[in-house]
Amino acid sequence: MPRDTLTGSRIRERRVLRGLKQADLARQAGISASYLNLIEHNRRRIGGKLLLAIADILRVEPAALTEGAGAALIASLREASADRPQVGAELDRVDEFAGRFPGWAQLVADSRARITQLERSLETLNDRMTHDPHLAASLHEMLSTVTAIRSAASILAEPGEVDAEWQARFHRNIYEDSARLAETSRGLVSYLEADETSPLETGTPQEELDAVLEGAGHTIPEIEEGEGTDAALSRLGRSLSEPAKGLFRLWLDRYAADARALPLSALQPEIAEHGPNPAVLAAKLGADPARVMRRLAAMPLDVLPTPVGLAICDASGVLTYRKPLPEFPMPRFGAACPLWPLYRALSRPHVILSGPVMQAGRSSAALWAEALATPLGGPAVNADPLYQAQMMVRPLPAGIEAPAALPQLGVACRVCPREACEGRREPSILASASRG
Repeated sequence: MPRDTLTGSRIRERRVLRGLKQADLARQAGISASYLNLIEHNRRRIGGKLLLAIADILRVEPAALTEGAGAALIASLREASADRPQVGAELDRVDEFAGRFPGWAQLVADSRARITQLERSLETLNDRMTHDPHLAASLHEMLSTVTAIRSAASILAEPGEVDAEWQARFHRNIYEDSARLAETSRGLVSYLEADETSPLETGTPQEELDAVLEGAGHTIPEIEEGEGTDAALSRLGRSLSEPAKGLFRLWLDRYAADARALPLSALQPEIAEHGPNPAVLAAKLGADPARVMRRLAAMPLDVLPTPVGLAICDASGVLTYRKPLPEFPMPRFGAACPLWPLYRALSRPHVILSGPVMQAGRSSAALWAEALATPLGGPAVNADPLYQAQMMVRPLPAGIEAPAALPQLGVACRVCPREACEGRREPSILASASRG
């Protein structure tokens, strides 16, 4: 039966919860109170029949006394401490805390998970409010209509007689504008209240495509098996609007071209030997590193030793593709943090920028990022190339440690707690919360 050095602490905790005195438990277990005292202070190991007898008296499973808190709970507590290192939580006693007070430990872990979920929801809503073109167009339409109604009403309210024919025109304009305002308002309310888990008819084509790719895990089995793009478009694109289907076709065409150049059968053994290192894999396979990054992001979970995320932006800096990691979220709309290596790569094309990164306000575990900017299309006569940049993020490679003073990146300015930042475009709504 498994044992550890905290079994006595758990026995003491369970005894107190049961309202038993130390002498009473010792008597029922057939041992002396002094010996039980040594056990409860973890100065004597316990096992066998005595452990079973005490567990029976305390009405708990023996494993609850010997195994303590689960690894997932311990990991959650460590992550909660890493999120706020300034608190100075005693990490060397986290197992003791979880073992003695499992309810409180679970409450802390659940609260941390809830806070993380709320932060991500806030980021999503902020991105939507700030960058959603449909929302901006609807609000502009409403303001324009309200202004037109007010102008017509102010003319009718002015002193003096208004010709009957003009009165009829103004009344008709007010009626039509009011109907248009009501229709726009209903559409806006439906858009904002729509279930985020279902496709939005009024959503942007890029948002529809993101939802489909996220649901598919960014992996298309039909193309990996050589079936082409039509089967995948038929299976995954049924609910998409026509503009979103157009984007999906372009994405599938690039996916298929990448899969033909780097089939899973050739890529998988190299990943098993060298890991998800795009520079090394590109050299081994004689392939474009940018293509290798896209293929790694498309690999099934059982192929990769560690998960990878990928962001692609065009020359304007707007994200055109996003596969985030839990430790490295990415904004749903618009541009991201200007400090990302993704944007530095645009000024240094054909150079792989590689190094550790960490997001502010997240787990203190650093990640490894590789960014590369490459031209779209081939050389052209008397025309500058148009570049796109890619950034792949993954856990730190084995044997590499992040520097102690690693600069922290943000997600986007509106949800970044860093106050002193040269790249800040607008005030953060989280800055005041980070000081608490």
